[in-house]
Order: sequence, then structure tokens, then C-alpha cells
Amino acid sequence: KLQGTNEVDHMSPRLRAFLSEPIGEKDVCWVDGVSHELTINLVTKGFNKAYILLGQFLLMHKNQAEFQKWLICCCGATECEAQQSSNCLKEWCACFL
Repeated sequence: KLQGTNEVDHMSPRLRAFLSEPIGEKDVCWVDGVSHELTINLVTKGFNKAYILLGQFLLMHKNQAEFQKWLICCCGATECEAQQSSNCLKEWCACFL
């Protein structure tokens, strides 16, 4: 999918905010699609920072399907949360890597 200026119009405010700056020390709850409940599950598993979750995404070679499956099976994400958060990390990589 090509990234044009129209892409930005379809982004949620949360995704736009996440993509507006480097990941830094942001908590994992900043990742678009990560709900309060999912945050608790992720923090329990040691994924307390957005960059740690990004690291998992990169370890899976940015494979969204694999990452989503992992989020659902291992972290209790809903399908919607998994899709949103993998898309968020994919978009972040496109902007910053």
C-alpha cells in the first residue's frame, strides 16, 4: 500500500500522535490498539515500554500476521487490538527506520 497524504486523514488521533515522534521511553499503552486490559497483560510479560513491543515486532521480521497471532495467543489481545497495534508498529517503522 502506498503512503500518500490521504493516509494521514484515515489515521486515528492516537496513531497520529504515536507516529509524530520517536518512540523514546513511551509506555506500551501509547501504542495504538493497546487497551487498558492488554496493557496490563503486556506489562505482566515484561513489555512495559513501546520500544520493547517494537523489538518483538522486529524479531518477527515485521511479519504482521505472525505478530498478531502472538499478541492474541500470548498476550490476550482481541483481533482488532492485534491488527491496530501491528499496523501502528508497521507505520512507525515506515516513518523512522
